[in-house]
Amino acid sequence: MNIPFIERQLQIAINNISKWSHINGFTISASKTAAVHFCRKRNLHFDPDLKLNNESIPFVNDIRFLGLTFDKKLSFLPHVKLLRRKSEKSLNILKVLSTTAWGADRPSMLKIYRATILSKLDYGCPIYGSTRKSIIKQLDPIHHAALRLCSGAFRTSPVKSLHVECFEPSLYLRRQMLSLNYYFRIKSNVHHPFHNFKLRPFLVRLQEARKSFIPVFFSRVLNILADLNLLYLPYNQ
Repeated sequence: MNIPFIERQLQIAINNISKWSHINGFTISASKTAAVHFCRKRNLHFDPDLKLNNESIPFVNDIRFLGLTFDKKLSFLPHVKLLRRKSEKSLNILKVLSTTAWGADRPSMLKIYRATILSKLDYGCPIYGSTRKSIIKQLDPIHHAALRLCSGAFRTSPVKSLHVECFEPSLYLRRQMLSLNYYFRIKSNVHHPFHNFKLRPFLVRLQEARKSFIPVFFSRVLNILADLNLLYLPYNQ
């Protein structure tokens, strides 16, 4: 990895963006700008020295962009932890409304759950769904606790029974469903920039050689289709 070359290319890109914004009447605040060095190397390596308006851009371990927290190793652990904390706070709404004396009925509880908690868990799941199973499973207790509150089931009730009773799939199946929906939405739009996306051959070889390699979104979706026997469907012209 040639850091000086990367540094020059990034600085040229920053200068071009800064020049374009100045011409079009925009001002990019250097104090609100941060950079993340996405790298999985464990040995000592230096961050590029980048400047915006003659001010150095600080490097941080994670950054929030469009509602998603990206950390430098792309583990999405900070995002999952933040998502769990926010969901636990929203779970208090269901706890208040689930009282037997004057609480809401099951359909209303499920609507509130889908609007306040499940919508947060769904947002960006095709992206952060690439994280390790041990990390993504931290969100499952939130889903199970909410279904128990909505259905009035005991804490010892089997999880699969909760899914059937509330007509809600597991978060794992829901992430697969949303990923497939997004994939087919891309494939149905010929003008989408990723409509004809194909993984480069060297990345395919790297993915096969290194099991720790994080598969890209399209590779994950193709694996889902293969598991469902939907990868190669016969059709008549």
